[in-house]
Amino acid sequence: MATEYDAIFVGSGIASLAGAAILAKAGWKVAIFERNPWFGGNIRSAEITAPGFIHDVYAGWHPLFVSGESYKLLKNDLAARGVEYLNTEYPAGVLTPDGTAAFLSTVHQQNCDHFEQLAAGDGAAWDRTSSAFMAKADIVFGLMGTQLWSMAGLALGAKMMRRMGMRGTLEFGSELLDTSRNWLGTTFKSETIHALLAPWVLHVGLGPDSATSGFMTTLIAMTLELVGLPIPRGGGARLVDAFVKMLGDLGAELHREAAVERVVVQGGRAGGVRTAGGEFAARRAVICNVTPHQLYLKLLDRAVVPEWILGKADRFRYGRADMQIHLALSEPPRWPGSDERFLRTGMIHLTTGIDGVSRAVNEAERGLLPADPTVVVGQPTAIDPSRAPTGRWILWIQLQELPAHPCGDAAGEIPTAGGCWSEEIRERYADRVVRKLSRQIPGLESTILKRVALSPADLEAANPNLVGGDPYGGSCAPNQFFILRPLPGVPRHRTPVPGLYQIGASTHPGPGLHGASGVMVAKELLGARQVKRMFSQ
Repeated sequence: MATEYDAIFVGSGIASLAGAAILAKAGWKVAIFERNPWFGGNIRSAEITAPGFIHDVYAGWHPLFVSGESYKLLKNDLAARGVEYLNTEYPAGVLTPDGTAAFLSTVHQQNCDHFEQLAAGDGAAWDRTSSAFMAKADIVFGLMGTQLWSMAGLALGAKMMRRMGMRGTLEFGSELLDTSRNWLGTTFKSETIHALLAPWVLHVGLGPDSATSGFMTTLIAMTLELVGLPIPRGGGARLVDAFVKMLGDLGAELHREAAVERVVVQGGRAGGVRTAGGEFAARRAVICNVTPHQLYLKLLDRAVVPEWILGKADRFRYGRADMQIHLALSEPPRWPGSDERFLRTGMIHLTTGIDGVSRAVNEAERGLLPADPTVVVGQPTAIDPSRAPTGRWILWIQLQELPAHPCGDAAGEIPTAGGCWSEEIRERYADRVVRKLSRQIPGLESTILKRVALSPADLEAANPNLVGGDPYGGSCAPNQFFILRPLPGVPRHRTPVPGLYQIGASTHPGPGLHGASGVMVAKELLGARQVKRMFSQ
């Protein structure tokens, strides 16, 4: 191994970029190996429809990053390299088939007033929800940002017991396992509010009847009110570009189109990686931003992996599939009515309500193309007009209730023989989605300049971490979440191989563009106190 580094990262997703930046700032010689011609994993911006239309091809929204520790630590470095976040007062909205709409604002009292208009008492219910959440916000965000199998995790648990007592801690545990349907139904009377909030659990791979979906609904709703829906000016790739520049300035080496074929284990310890271009040594750590299947069943020689780990990795489950549709429009969409909030809202869900979300989730989990899917309509140009030519618009559409292997169509219209996503299935399903949009946005189809759809198979082909088109790194069911993610008995992002770590959406704290797992591993390698000293100067 002629080339040596202190740490090698496999994959260049946000967790790798954040972790590598912290290690490089500490003076470590760092390298990142990426199989694709672009860095950033699921963060990629490109003119995939027409010139001048800058689409975030995969992930498009950064509230978890902006509200998380990665950004807190690296904000000044990123800003110095051109990252500027833009935001909107209205991060979220919903539109139902009868034209009923509701919006979530970043202004608390505005939300209370709006909810009160939707149903008497619901404004006060939102205020109570917010107050209760803020009273334990440090614990809630701590769960999502702390290495749970650690002294910091024990300290968080002790803080919870001191503040809440035994009864309060047990009640909080019950809240963690509650469903979105139950939480919404017992908190708000308005079905429109249910429709506004319930679809957000799809963004972590859950459904409204899944355990823990109630907790995640609350967490996401509060995060949207507190942080909004920020995006980088000019496209998500501007964040990646800044990381790449920062890492280069710190002496790190980034290798594109350099797929890692094997993690090299020498003397019982991870000693580097092998690519088609040769072997590269890692003196202190190899950090893999991959799924358990890739790590234990492909990158490692099975002889160095305990049999019980191989079995658990083989049984690791992935969630529902995702599909993206990108539209370049000749003008802003003509949303129904005269409510100017539509064109100021970052993301609007089209749904019949919580039962519609539940129905589509159930159809997808039975292998069917949903007849009436929840349509996630992102409007990046509502926040950042530079994403499109003057007067033009972009719609970023996501469909999170799809089967990885379609075995039928709930509407009985699209043949799915073979159980694989084909170009025909992709385009016919995209037709269904655009027709649904057109029923609620008058004249939409006549404004579409170009459409590009990406099926679950297309997503997996672009990024092997998106197994079956699952964008969330694996199911977030309780047996694969918190301290059980990615595998029971494999704590702290460590693996059974000394010097080898796993990060990314398949690990704690789970999916989302936040980079937290990379920061956690950097803290473990450097020591939390050293990291604190580095960024307190």
